[in-house]
Amino acid sequence: MSREVLKFAICDDNDIDIEYVRNMVTEWAAIRPVKIDAFHSGEEFLFHYEEEKDYDILLLDVEMGEIDGVTMAKKIRAVNEAVQIIFITGYSDYIADGYDVAALHYLLKPVRKEQLFGVLNRAADKLKKNEKEIILKVGGEAYIVPINEIRYVEVRQNYITVYCKTEITVKQTLQAFAKELDDRFYKLGRSYIINLNYIRRISKTEAVLNTDEVIPLPRGSYDELNRAIIDRM
Repeated sequence: MSREVLKFAICDDNDIDIEYVRNMVTEWAAIRPVKIDAFHSGEEFLFHYEEEKDYDILLLDVEMGEIDGVTMAKKIRAVNEAVQIIFITGYSDYIADGYDVAALHYLLKPVRKEQLFGVLNRAADKLKKNEKEIILKVGGEAYIVPINEIRYVEVRQNYITVYCKTEITVKQTLQAFAKELDDRFYKLGRSYIINLNYIRRISKTEAVLNTDEVIPLPRGSYDELNRAIIDRM
């Protein structure tokens, strides 16, 4: 990782739950340096976040006061695509909301140590992957694109267009480009590669990204795409 210290934020309106999760994170991090900040409300965290936006992993209670964990995560995701968001909740009803914010996982209270450790290992691995970059050459220019910024890729004849913070079109096959990506990307038929982390919702005919972009689904691809999304949660 680019930083030696992993920075965590725990947000929960229950002191006992905060200490319980903090102790488990500290145990998980026994062989790696971490910094853990705790907040008792969404409002408190968002106020602090205005000054410090460099958190790596967020552990958010869903049921809080005026600003619940899902609402808070939407505000964060709008400006930070790389932070790993993990929801902690006493109910399973909120799982569908994870599409909107690309949540890594939902943990049901009481949180089990083995489950939390597994999710934190995945989060750390994804943070490492987010550092990977792809170089796209267009004419005499080279664009350096972080993998995590790629929302989807579309092929048209002998060219592909990479949709990230800008649109970059290069002469390359979709199959060749797919080899440079990792398992967060899913190939949709012959025309698209889509970043699963950006999907808000899917239907039988389309995938809607959290940027409101709409990707048409090839016939018969819904079930496999839905399974790929579920497997990453």
